[in-house]
Amino acid sequence: MELPLLHLALVGTPNSGKTSLFNALTGSRQKVANYPGVTVERKEGFFVTPLGRQVSVVDLPGTYSLRGRSPDEEITRDFVLGKASGETVPDLVLCVADSTNLRLTIRLLLELKRTGRPMILVLNMFDIASRRGITVDVERLAKELGVPVVTSIAVRKGGTADLLQLTDDISAKLAEPQENSWRVLSVSELRATQREADRIIADCVSLPARPDTWTARIDAVVLHPVGGLIVLALILFVMFQAVFAWAQPLMDLLNSGFDALGEFVHDTLPGGLLQSFLQNGVISGVGSVIVFLPQIIIIFLFILLLEDFGYMARAAFLMDRIMGGAGLHGRAFIPLLSSFACAIPGIMATRVIDNKRDRLTTILIAPLMTCSARIPVYTLIISAFIPAKDVWGFINLQGLVMFGLYATGIVSALAVSFVIKFFMIRDFAPAPFMLELPDYKMPRLKSIAIGVYTRAKMFLHRAGTTIFSMMVLIWFLASFPQPPAGATEPAIDFSLAAMIGKALAPLLAPVGFNWQIAVALIPGMAAREVAVAALGTVYAIEGGKEAAEQIGQVLATKWSLATALSMLAWYVFAPQCASTLAVIRRETGSWAWMAVTFAYMLVLAYAASLVTYNVAVALGAG
Repeated sequence: MELPLLHLALVGTPNSGKTSLFNALTGSRQKVANYPGVTVERKEGFFVTPLGRQVSVVDLPGTYSLRGRSPDEEITRDFVLGKASGETVPDLVLCVADSTNLRLTIRLLLELKRTGRPMILVLNMFDIASRRGITVDVERLAKELGVPVVTSIAVRKGGTADLLQLTDDISAKLAEPQENSWRVLSVSELRATQREADRIIADCVSLPARPDTWTARIDAVVLHPVGGLIVLALILFVMFQAVFAWAQPLMDLLNSGFDALGEFVHDTLPGGLLQSFLQNGVISGVGSVIVFLPQIIIIFLFILLLEDFGYMARAAFLMDRIMGGAGLHGRAFIPLLSSFACAIPGIMATRVIDNKRDRLTTILIAPLMTCSARIPVYTLIISAFIPAKDVWGFINLQGLVMFGLYATGIVSALAVSFVIKFFMIRDFAPAPFMLELPDYKMPRLKSIAIGVYTRAKMFLHRAGTTIFSMMVLIWFLASFPQPPAGATEPAIDFSLAAMIGKALAPLLAPVGFNWQIAVALIPGMAAREVAVAALGTVYAIEGGKEAAEQIGQVLATKWSLATALSMLAWYVFAPQCASTLAVIRRETGSWAWMAVTFAYMLVLAYAASLVTYNVAVALGAG
């Protein structure tokens, strides 16, 4: 007889190891979507118990409470209560706790009990707690809470065996859910719940005398009001230096590959449209973006290492006072830092911010963070116009300029937030900032490798879809109509691309942009890095040489230094990412806020380029 499908809900606080447990249970049997009406990610997985029962498990967003003050809390609360649209009511709730820090999880569990759902408390990271001298009386804890308790080591193979067995035992005798007495607790009731949680922990958990741990020693430095900010600045500075220093050998290798491929196409195919399409459209276009993959990988590698090490929460704590002065909540730091990789997950991460005004402000400024899509543009222009030399004997000048561009984006975001606080949202009231600082731990190399691989795969997929599609369009516009017989000007001067670019040129001439740049900016609205590929196609760069290097050589002869600096200023601010704008509309539920974002960034981009270009010309760089 086939057993019915069992529906589980995985609930826990952030940093409890909930997602690690989800991955350990489901392996690759997962599917990712969004909850209806929001961009909060919905992760569902499947596994089979020892008795052969099929189980569906949903990894709910990490939360400290069911009060519903943020989108994450609302999703978790409604799912457990059976009020989530289109969702099956869970048969069993797995409440995941970090065994080294039970206080907040026990309070959450006491809230969950009032929903009447059958429940298991999973003490995750139990091995780490034991090594630190933390003793948990599991039987007594289960008796005090009135729910089964099981230990787990999610990151270790076989570390979930007891949980699987207990799931079988409980599912075989699942009773009807108890009466649902859940309601939003008052502040006094929450305090009483926390006191009850503290009493239970005091009775069931034995803590060692507070040792002088490595975490405490490191925090004495990285959380210092002055020293901590210096450490943060040094970390970011090293990261941007590495983007140029470490990536170059791999970029040279990729360049050589596209060099050989371009020569093969040139030597194999007869001259004509097909050869032009493959060589000038595909290889010079898509290839000129893919060569920047090593730099993208380095950025993600740093971010994932710092996150896994436990530093990201400290950085948010350090930045709280600075960001508060600009009208931002300390929790905004993590979404903004995520936006350095890509603004889309950064904007989605704002759901951890309770206050709606804080969340809206963070969404509006997240696109100003220098995302990875800007790196190909920055690198191309910096390599072509900024000398590859050291300053003061050890600082790479190109890396220093890159650092300056990142810093400009950060300062601009703080300035825009300040304006929003005092001119658009006058009733702004800062919310208290509570953040759990996880212990430092050695990054898990497997987890880091998977994260880097996933993001590299996404970048290549983007290159193979969005960028390729745009390059087909640009090649077509740059190739047709064909020049008349006997024409001596370049063929592209007679094309549709030239007509469009020359029509836009008067609007962009004050900022130093020619019609070729105007053409490249149009497909760049879909994705910023497309502009690099578009420039390669518009300038009709031949294959057979290192693609990125040759683009730089052409730009160095076609552009003035003032134009190059103006282009860098444009890309610091320009809203050139259709996907980001779409996510802003979905997260805010408003076309108006999407339009506001597009408009203010476009105005800032034009103004910054106008000032930069004219100042550079006045200083003799024109």
